[in-house]
Amino acid sequence: MADDSAAKKTGHKAAPPRPWHRALRAARAGWRAWCPAAAPEVCVGEATEAAASPGQRPAPAGARALWRVRATVREEPGSLARVCAALAAGSVDVLALQTHPLGDRTVDEFLLRAPACLQAEDLAGALAEAGGTDVHTERADAHDLVDTPARVLGLATRTALDSAELPLALRRLLGRCRIRSVPGDTPAQGTLEGTSLRLPDPAGGEIVVERPHVPFTPTEYARAHALVEFDACLGRRTPRHTDALALPEGLSVTVRRADEGDLEAALAMHARCSHETLGRRYHGPVGDADSYLRHLLSPRFGRTLAVESAAGELVALGHLLWDGDETEAALLVEDAWQRRGIGSALLRRLTNLAREGGCHSVYAVTQASNTGMVATMRGLGLPLDYQVEEGTVVVTAALEPAAVAPH
Repeated sequence: MADDSAAKKTGHKAAPPRPWHRALRAARAGWRAWCPAAAPEVCVGEATEAAASPGQRPAPAGARALWRVRATVREEPGSLARVCAALAAGSVDVLALQTHPLGDRTVDEFLLRAPACLQAEDLAGALAEAGGTDVHTERADAHDLVDTPARVLGLATRTALDSAELPLALRRLLGRCRIRSVPGDTPAQGTLEGTSLRLPDPAGGEIVVERPHVPFTPTEYARAHALVEFDACLGRRTPRHTDALALPEGLSVTVRRADEGDLEAALAMHARCSHETLGRRYHGPVGDADSYLRHLLSPRFGRTLAVESAAGELVALGHLLWDGDETEAALLVEDAWQRRGIGSALLRRLTNLAREGGCHSVYAVTQASNTGMVATMRGLGLPLDYQVEEGTVVVTAALEPAAVAPH
């Protein structure tokens, strides 16, 4: 009636509701259903405080959280508009969008900034109401704020400088996934099978990338394949930067990257180590210790730092190993050089490398009787988690994200 009256007064007929407005009204109704206790625009403040569990600090008013969200929609006009309208109705900002065409469907990948009170199920439910299927949500961090071209160029640059960067670069390119280098004979073009990618490893064998529950798209396969081909064209690369490490008694040693070219020197160091030292490091028969070195020194499985004496002998090794989507740190210091701060210095450097590579944590496995390694982990000054089982201790240090340059 009000519209008819206004139309008569102005001499114009009231315009019918536009499809976009209908979608927006429907989306707002959907958000009210998902957040019934919240204000229509932003569900923070008193509603959030009332809903917080005992002892849990409520999110401050106006707080926002970053999310990575995937949803599959039909490839038809208006499908993306309905999804964006649903997000806008919940005061959710779309910071970035990537599309992965799949014929009659498209996978839309969003970087979102949402009110902190919204949970994964709230986002997934609203997108499902807007026509999205196979919705997957995970929390994002500051690294995801870098725009996609800059991020890809950064990954390519890091890969060009260091062979050990390829597994990390693939992980950063494809999101949360497990990456393994295994023996195999994958064809040059690689294979894509649902939640698994297989790519020829430039170092030999194949690289297996697995991501539970979220299938890879042909677009992601093409990106990963291009990065592996780029790595293969450059050959083996190990940065040759060296650092001087001053020891308490006034001696100085050199810390540098190591690779398979250091195998002979590492074997010689093994020969100078006691059975007790080798046993604490490898947790198995001492006679098998030498057989592990070639794998440990390969840049495909992680990074190795070597400590070299003034006489040119290796006296310590620190390994940062890519273990699926986790990262392990391991140390070996020759007996005559122990208790001089070398292990602590190596572990700090390995932790910094892990942080720069986007790793969220680093763990060390040691014997319960190896109080020196536990103390070295505690010396990092980071939050630690301890797991003890049958005389073995796993100490995990949580890492703070490295600073991200503004863009």
